[in-house]
Amino acid sequence: MASDDLEDALRVARQVAAEAATLLRGARAGDVRHKGNPRDLVTEWDTRSEELIRARLGALTPAIPVVGEEAGGDAGAPRRWLVDPIDGTVNFAHGLPLWTVSIALEGAAGGEVGVVTAPALGWAFWARRGGGAHGERDGEVRALAVSAVAALDAALLVTGFPYDRATAPDNNFAEWEHFQRRAGACRRLGAASLDLCLVASGALDGYWERRLHAWDVAAGALIVAEAGGRVTDTRGGPFAASRGEVVASNGAIHDMIVRELAAVRRGPAAAPGASP
Repeated sequence: MASDDLEDALRVARQVAAEAATLLRGARAGDVRHKGNPRDLVTEWDTRSEELIRARLGALTPAIPVVGEEAGGDAGAPRRWLVDPIDGTVNFAHGLPLWTVSIALEGAAGGEVGVVTAPALGWAFWARRGGGAHGERDGEVRALAVSAVAALDAALLVTGFPYDRATAPDNNFAEWEHFQRRAGACRRLGAASLDLCLVASGALDGYWERRLHAWDVAAGALIVAEAGGRVTDTRGGPFAASRGEVVASNGAIHDMIVRELAAVRRGPAAAPGASP
């Protein structure tokens, strides 16, 4: 796709994300429900935000279908908007400001445009393929660049956990414990798109997670890549948002993260320092 067309798409995504941010800024959760699991929450504002985004994208780019967390859509379309109207709904419902609006444009070759706004923090992040990544904070716009940390034991990592973690065996607990021993420190913020953008900005050095949805990671993954980072699946292979898994990093520690994840998959005997 031509760079001018990508710039137009980025302008649209930024405009619509800003409109959703205005809707949500200062909102209170109100009626909170769950989607069959008490940890998987949805509020009236998730629905209202997605309705606004769908309407505006439909008006501005009528030929491109929208796939959203709340109302779904044609995920197999060759080109589509991927929308998370509130990423981090649990945080939003509790009044914790770590939540975002995430909008990505994805084509056959992967991400084309990504925009993530954090309305309660006053932060915004955006990128287009081949155009670099940028962020805005307190009215100041700057180019984003990943960190230069090159040692895993000095790295600040971030991850998340699935909603059914209490019952599902694939719950990321073993990986979390492993990296708590191997990395400099680990965090869990509760919003995948924000995790990725903080890797892109250099505040975090690496991120891993599985069992995600495309709308969780599509925008943020492009922002990391355009900020000079590296994005793969959890085995180090090509990244695809639809696969629902990701390792994103500053590049310098990427292979280390992938190797440690492989060690966890192999079991305790494969961990460094394990007894024979």
